[in-house]
Amino acid sequence: MSKSIEKIGVILKPSKIDDLPTVLTNLVRWLSRREKSIFILEKERDRLEKILSKKILNQLNFSSKTDIFNKMDLIISLGGDGTLLGVARNVSKKTPVFSVNLGRLGFITEFSKDDFYEKLNNVLYGKYETIKKNLYSISVLDKSKEIQKEYFFNDAVFTKNDIARMFTLLVETDIEQIYNLSGDGLIISSTYGSTAYSLAAGGPIVHPDVKALILTPICAHSLTHRPLVIPDSEVLNISIVEHFDSINVTLDGQTCVPIKANSIIKIKKETRRQISLIKNSEKTYFHTLKEKFVHGRKETY
Repeated sequence: MSKSIEKIGVILKPSKIDDLPTVLTNLVRWLSRREKSIFILEKERDRLEKILSKKILNQLNFSSKTDIFNKMDLIISLGGDGTLLGVARNVSKKTPVFSVNLGRLGFITEFSKDDFYEKLNNVLYGKYETIKKNLYSISVLDKSKEIQKEYFFNDAVFTKNDIARMFTLLVETDIEQIYNLSGDGLIISSTYGSTAYSLAAGGPIVHPDVKALILTPICAHSLTHRPLVIPDSEVLNISIVEHFDSINVTLDGQTCVPIKANSIIKIKKETRRQISLIKNSEKTYFHTLKEKFVHGRKETY
């Protein structure tokens, strides 16, 4: 990696973190000693004025969302998996992302808050590898006209947001019908998202290097509708069979898209939308499974 890293955007977890003042203060001091310019979202100004010293605040540059996600040499995601998902949907594909876990599970974040400085120092000297992962798009079509387009990295979840009542979705590819699914909803997950909501709903754990999408029904009416793994090259077309006014698609647990009965939802992998995640060379996928889920760990009696 030959490009010099001078401008660094730091994206913070939106909810309260008890040790954020300490972690952020130490990070700002560390980067400032290396003469790096530090950029924070303008919307964070009020919050940070309450928890940081004036000396630290004076070392920060507050900037717009567009500038931070498109004009930085490096993005540091300081939060948990949710913070990283928000970065993934917005960051330019050419900007590498260094993800630090300040949350609890932190399954897709690469670095721990307790030991990331040595790795970050290597990054500043250009010594790092990236994992490039595609995002997926969801397009809302009304009479073949696209009226809304959004993106997700982990999952898109179809649910009803009022009285718990079964509804039916028609799920097709561009070539053929997959099924009519009746139940409480449907999770369409990337392989990175296979360890999130999909897993909780009974879906499989799928290695992120597998090029696939996972369709996981939520409380399906028919017991024959089991989780289904399909190639992520397929384009999915989903529509509501019966008229309901309260069907939503939630993207990465953060963005909600209301769906009308006559709409068609098209989901596909986006070749032009990617995130470049800086890889932790000391972390492997199966090690993470053991550490986070106690998966495959031998019990001692």
